[in-house]
Amino acid sequence: MSFQAYIDNIKTKTSKSPEDFKKELEGDGLLLPDMKATDLVSWLKQTYELGHGHSMAIWAVFKSKGWVASPKK
Repeated sequence: MSFQAYIDNIKTKTSKSPEDFKKELEGDGLLLPDMKATDLVSWLKQTYELGHGHSMAIWAVFKSKGWVASPKK
């Protein structure tokens, strides 16, 4: 499955894009620059019943857009 297919499937299941998730997290005061992948994955699983792979696809978008910091090496 391609990365875009993951994003499309998430949109079909939840009616939300990565940008929508970002807005919701910001509105709830949960999106912080130092947010960890486990925080986002847990929230997506609990709130939208997304699986780990789909949640990690959203995490990848958040990182690529600079909405969260990449982990320090």
